[in-house]
Amino acid sequence: MSDTKNFHLPDLGEGLPDATIVEWFVKEGDVIRLDEPLVSMETAKAVVEVPSPVSGKVLKLAGGPGDVIVTGSVLAQFAPDPNLPQRAEAQDTGHSHGGGHAASTGEPAPAQPAKVVASDEGGELAGKAERSDAGTVVGAMQSSDTVHSEQAVAVGGVRAMPAVRALARKLGVDLTRVRASGPDGTVTMSDVKSAAANGTAAPSPAARGPATSPASGRGEQVSPVRGGGEPALLPPAGEGARRADEGQRTPLSASGKPMRTQPPGVSASGQPEQLKGVRRNMARVMADAHAKVVPTTLTDDADIHAWLPGNDMTVRLVRAIVSASKTVPALNAWFDGESLTRTLHPHVDIGIAVDTDDGLFVPALRNADMLDARGIREGVNRLRQQVEARSLPASELSGYTISLSNFGMFAGRYATPVVVPPCVAIVAAGRARHQITPVMGGFEAHKVIPLSVTFDHRAATGGEAARFLRALIDDLGLAQ
Repeated sequence: MSDTKNFHLPDLGEGLPDATIVEWFVKEGDVIRLDEPLVSMETAKAVVEVPSPVSGKVLKLAGGPGDVIVTGSVLAQFAPDPNLPQRAEAQDTGHSHGGGHAASTGEPAPAQPAKVVASDEGGELAGKAERSDAGTVVGAMQSSDTVHSEQAVAVGGVRAMPAVRALARKLGVDLTRVRASGPDGTVTMSDVKSAAANGTAAPSPAARGPATSPASGRGEQVSPVRGGGEPALLPPAGEGARRADEGQRTPLSASGKPMRTQPPGVSASGQPEQLKGVRRNMARVMADAHAKVVPTTLTDDADIHAWLPGNDMTVRLVRAIVSASKTVPALNAWFDGESLTRTLHPHVDIGIAVDTDDGLFVPALRNADMLDARGIREGVNRLRQQVEARSLPASELSGYTISLSNFGMFAGRYATPVVVPPCVAIVAAGRARHQITPVMGGFEAHKVIPLSVTFDHRAATGGEAARFLRALIDDLGLAQ
């Protein structure tokens, strides 16, 4: 065994190019054992806890919280201890990712991708995966079909899940000062949000330490103590014209030029901000969709005047998409622009767009065509709760056959929503309104829902899209 081991960041998702450091569970010089928590990383899909691949001394860490690490680059360096447990050289610690529904058009299912091994050398390709494993990314967990839930880990005497730690860091909450309400003294998302709202768990000056730039790792200078008080932080060189400390706003940028100021409470400082996690992936996905898809949008209104009391808007929209997909299967499909092939799906998996402060999530409501109204509502609620808690499995963020954006819950009538390959279509619902409608013998005020259907014109015709929209309107027009 060599004197040092470099641990390269493995693929923490389905081909994700990078991940952001949320929190290190060790520091340089610490001794860590095999499979103990090393670091939590935020990807475009989840906050993932990465265990140590070796037992030994931590020699070097590749960055600080907030730094973006490219998949395959060095994450940490170790000095293995031969007296502690080590993983066998050829032992597989990787993860093979399943892909939701297999193609169900009578064609043979595509071969599973090669397995990514989280080894000391980075993402090596191992033999073909026989089946998806239990859902780990790295670490020594046996391959099986058992579902493993995310576990809270005690670090610094505080039990919390990786997503909770990420939220605490984002909101500036000191977890050691939060009153835990979860089982076994676990800090929950609600605990962190309450502490942030009440201001009862702000980090102490000692806990904050010197302000550090994630990119450079350099702390700010500390001036001599003035008047017997706390040392005053001096801004890095070149920023004197912008601010005297982090809490002061000014109309000047770092270069001394006027800039647009923001209302109190807005975190933007007028300086370039590197996109991370969900927003970083959203930027890539939207750019890729813009480059590949030939989008065309149709709009119309669905008259819901006949609805009986108690109808659920989201449930009715999902049911209408199911009905329209059965009527016009061409829009409930995938299209491959490289091979010019399409896959018509007999099932309907609907991607539900969920807006968050971190960016856009689109989890899949599986088998929507088999759910009744109650099942749809429970499924949508579950997906939204999992998105908020960042506990949604990565497999649930892909593989949908068509998607829905209910942006009208905020504002807006019509839109040109983006079709994300391989899907062929997306339905968007605007804000419901009342309009004057001619009827026999006069006029009535009817409630209508503005609808927009964007489709990939490479894979579907205008006639198919129009018939799909007609089927949507007809189903939404039913009383219940």
